[in-house]
Amino acid sequence: MRVLVTDSDNRSALAATRSLGRAGYEVMVMGEREASIAAASRYCSRFLPCPSPIDAPDTFLAAVLAACREHGVRLLLPMTEVTTLLLTRARSQLPAGCVLPFADEATLQRASDKAEMVTLAESLRIPTPASIRINSAAELENASVLPYPVVIKPGRSRVLTAKGWLSTGVTYAHNETELRGKLHALPPQVYPVLLQERIQGPGEGFFALYAQGKPIAFFAHRRLREKPPSGGVSVLRESAEIAADTQNYGTALLGTLKWHGVAMVEFKRCENSHRLYLMEINARFWGSLQLAIDSGVDFPLLLARIAAGETPAPVKHRVGVRSRWLLGDLDVLIKVLTQPRESLNLPVNFPSRGKLLWEFLQFWRKDQRDEIWQGDDRKPGWFELKKWLAGR
Repeated sequence: MRVLVTDSDNRSALAATRSLGRAGYEVMVMGEREASIAAASRYCSRFLPCPSPIDAPDTFLAAVLAACREHGVRLLLPMTEVTTLLLTRARSQLPAGCVLPFADEATLQRASDKAEMVTLAESLRIPTPASIRINSAAELENASVLPYPVVIKPGRSRVLTAKGWLSTGVTYAHNETELRGKLHALPPQVYPVLLQERIQGPGEGFFALYAQGKPIAFFAHRRLREKPPSGGVSVLRESAEIAADTQNYGTALLGTLKWHGVAMVEFKRCENSHRLYLMEINARFWGSLQLAIDSGVDFPLLLARIAAGETPAPVKHRVGVRSRWLLGDLDVLIKVLTQPRESLNLPVNFPSRGKLLWEFLQFWRKDQRDEIWQGDDRKPGWFELKKWLAGR
């Protein structure tokens, strides 16, 4: 089977390319530039260029559709939220025999709407942070004020406009003046925005693969460090048993949505009450995909088998496997060592500088694997290191 993996500069694209390439699939990767981490892999059979899906979504779509027709692609795997949303919207234009193994556009749009997911979670009695939805900065005048620091969370991570996609991110406000300033600075297209209480505690991810509403595989990990350190992309994580509440809440959400394909449901567990709170649903592959593969749940391969009409047997993951994105972890270390602690919005239990340095230097751990540096495929590691050094 010939596979096309998009977003070749993403770590998830590298994980999928390695997974399917090792299994004997012919994997082509597509991206804006050939100098990209997945294209550097020995398991990439061919690189195909494309315009930016963010800046030029229409021409990006045209390039993907043309590549699928020209090269006889049978499995199309978008790796980011933007490309997943764009391609599901254009599903009817794919050539016959080309499978895009994701839910329909309406379901993906709904799952990507953080405010909508808060409403759905509340209807299912799934805990969420105390939230206020506002449709403009002016509405703050009539809204109750949550305890500071307040989390400012745009309703969508990516917003499609006439000029391309806008990227958004979670920020914090420590007082009313800062809150008003940040809300007024947001583009109108970003609204609605959620103001939420900050939940202090570790992040817990629930990863799942569904086939037309039927659960196929589950996985869970604990986030040990994130970039930025206040909360974001995991740079050190460990496979974990799936807690009963995590699985119950995750399957309730995805089951209600009649999910198809992969998804990551993000939670946080309050360090004081140990209660689990929904953060969001990522309707796509995730950055730490390699950890699931290392732990025995090969999501790209399982998805390829489902796309081919197979019904894979249930898979149980190994617990206690660690995966580290080394250069991401190094960025966290540098930030913590060089910036005042109070400016980083660090969790209360975040380690001291000395302890963090000691933990970072533990290269000898037998249970820890490097996400990028792998013995049979070294070029992606060298590629990323050169890019990292050039950006310093």
